[in-house]
Amino acid sequence: MTNVPLDRRAKITTWSAQLVAAAIFGMAAPAKFMADPSAVAIFERLGAEPMGRLATGSFEVLAIILLLIPATARFGGILGAALMAGAIFSHVTVLGISIDGDPSMFMMASVALVASLTVVWTRRASIPGLSTVVPTRSAG
Repeated sequence: MTNVPLDRRAKITTWSAQLVAAAIFGMAAPAKFMADPSAVAIFERLGAEPMGRLATGSFEVLAIILLLIPATARFGGILGAALMAGAIFSHVTVLGISIDGDPSMFMMASVALVASLTVVWTRRASIPGLSTVVPTRSAG
């Protein structure tokens, strides 16, 4: 299915959300590839070091690329939402909301999840299967 044209408000909304999500993924991914001690420690606690860390970083880079290309932004939103749902689940079940007394990672994951879901929602008419389940408002 091709992209469905967006009105001005929807374009501003989706681009704002795409940029926020891409920026957050862009801040998080390098630490995973450079084996930052805090990233290593997190994935060790999750029992997924090093492959989980490297796979997550790779998927974050892929999400950035998809989010910044209008024709693929909807897929970037889906991937970003899935990644952040996993991150939030990991925080709630294993890591805790605050890691070493700092809740910023959980907060950033929450913001990225909302931004990714905003992209998905705004572009839902272009997502096969979703457009028939949740119809968009007709222009007019």
